[in-house]
Amino acid sequence: MAKIVRKEVLNSSVTLLEVEAPKIARKALPGQFIILRIDDDGERIPLTIGDYDREKGTITIIFQKVGLTTMLLGDLNVGDDIKDFVGPLGVPTHIDEGVKRVCVVGGGVGCAIAYPQAKYLHLAGYEVDVIAGFRSKDIVILEEEFKAACTNFYLTTDDGTYGEKGFVTDKLKSLIEAGNKYDLVIAIGPVPMMKFVCKTTEPYGLKTLVSLNPIMVDGTGMCGGCRVTVGGKVKFACVDGPDFDGHQVDFDELMNRNTIYREQEAAAKEQHECRMERLGRQLIQ
Repeated sequence: MAKIVRKEVLNSSVTLLEVEAPKIARKALPGQFIILRIDDDGERIPLTIGDYDREKGTITIIFQKVGLTTMLLGDLNVGDDIKDFVGPLGVPTHIDEGVKRVCVVGGGVGCAIAYPQAKYLHLAGYEVDVIAGFRSKDIVILEEEFKAACTNFYLTTDDGTYGEKGFVTDKLKSLIEAGNKYDLVIAIGPVPMMKFVCKTTEPYGLKTLVSLNPIMVDGTGMCGGCRVTVGGKVKFACVDGPDFDGHQVDFDELMNRNTIYREQEAAAKEQHECRMERLGRQLIQ
């Protein structure tokens, strides 16, 4: 089991957990992920490693409470154990030789995955610009952490309540057209966001890496649940990725596959919420 040693609520739906996992912390690199299971009856879900501390032997995960398992995970507190916590899985992010300047683009909770990328590259001596995008001010996360892990930091909100009004693609395009010579763009966030970041960079011939989040079960390439089409070929995100050349990814197929179990996910979440409401009423009485 993996014990939770720190919990921080970043906003109403996003939670940070620091977990004791010394064997994983010893080997983890940016771009890799873990698969966890809360209890014997729980499903297995992948979560990207948000940070790691080799000396303390801990791994940080940041997640959004959108389904049953992430809701249950968010209910855990410091001192609680997570039943299964396996990793590091996946291929670490690879930076080609000759790359000097990188733009890291994060969207929403995807910023939790973009942060370790920016931090690692910044510490390694790369010039790193970060564009972090959110719907509104109330869901902004990791702002100060990003500022300490990059050369230039730009924050956008869809509604203009904080930072610059607009989408991350608007800011990225303006930076490129202003003469910023990036060797690489790394985009991490909702699938539609990554798709349109790639459409923004493609006319400039600017290599763009994306971190994909398909349905995943075992994390070893055996179940085939995480298959994606890249360059017309079938790849498995758990062993071939999760990073891929964004200009080669079939994003439409990925979006369709990610909705396969939407009805079952909604039903499980509703059942859990109904039980919690009943428990709340009983406690009040």
